[in-house]
Amino acid sequence: MPMFKRNATPLIFLLIALVVPFVTDNQYYLYILTLAFIWSIAVYGMNLISGYTGQLTLAHAGFFAIGAYSLGLLTVDVNVPYWLAFVLACVITTVLGLLIGLIALRTKTHYFAIYTLCVGYIIYLIIYQWDELTGGVRGLIGIEPPGAIGPITFDSAESNYYLVLVFLVLTIVFMKFISESLVGRTFVAIRNSEDLSQTIGINTMKQKLLSFVISTFFAGMAGALYASFVQFIGPEISYTMTMFDMLTYLIVGGIGTMYGPLVGTFLIVTLTQSLQFMEEYRMLIFGPVLVLLVIFYPKGIVGGIQMWKAKRQYKKKQKLEKQTSNTSTYGGGD
Repeated sequence: MPMFKRNATPLIFLLIALVVPFVTDNQYYLYILTLAFIWSIAVYGMNLISGYTGQLTLAHAGFFAIGAYSLGLLTVDVNVPYWLAFVLACVITTVLGLLIGLIALRTKTHYFAIYTLCVGYIIYLIIYQWDELTGGVRGLIGIEPPGAIGPITFDSAESNYYLVLVFLVLTIVFMKFISESLVGRTFVAIRNSEDLSQTIGINTMKQKLLSFVISTFFAGMAGALYASFVQFIGPEISYTMTMFDMLTYLIVGGIGTMYGPLVGTFLIVTLTQSLQFMEEYRMLIFGPVLVLLVIFYPKGIVGGIQMWKAKRQYKKKQKLEKQTSNTSTYGGGD
């Protein structure tokens, strides 16, 4: 029961997510929610290396694109069965993440951020310029939807919604497990003080590389899901603007928090889509709202709520201690 009470809020939101297709037949709403789920998976990967380990990476749009293009090329050009191509896309992204991480993590602080920004831009240029392989600016079209699993097919908006929801839930469960494990605490120790972590015997390079590789795996998985969901991809998904969109989702939701990636992505994606009717003028509303959020919630929405709860518990504890002290004093007087 204490475990259920501790996770009551996420379980309520999961229940709401499960019943959404039953209460609305609006395909556009399901499309937006599915997109928000996919981007949340990618942002969860980014949160592990940037939020928990403290290494700000700016290459995740590139890894997202590698996963998307790997799945697209394998299914369209090589005719690999969907789920095998899906696994291979995750493996390809992770292996490239390992190779890039071995070099990138030899740099620190803002040098690491600049290096990964360059890596992300190089990935964009390769996709844009290598016309024979990637289709260049024309992109890839006709990417297959997810293949059937036994009698379960994914040829409707509802089935795709539930498929991506399953991957999102698995991602959150994994992130919660790893953040509460010794490995996750090691990541946090490196974020708080890398020098102190080395002093107490932590192999910081090995741990940072592990965090980086896991984060690229989730970026690649999200990219593969995205490619099969929209069935068309272009080089813009690897562009730096996509990277900064992901970073914005993370900062608004709460960097280094468990549910920040989900809250930030869901809020911004739905808000942006709600203001589409205003075309380019929507930024006049969206921009100030974003600035206010960053000013009043510097730790993000989830981080702000956690701080508010911590302060509330601290005040209650102080009040209880004061009452106990007064009672003891009064009792001593008798």
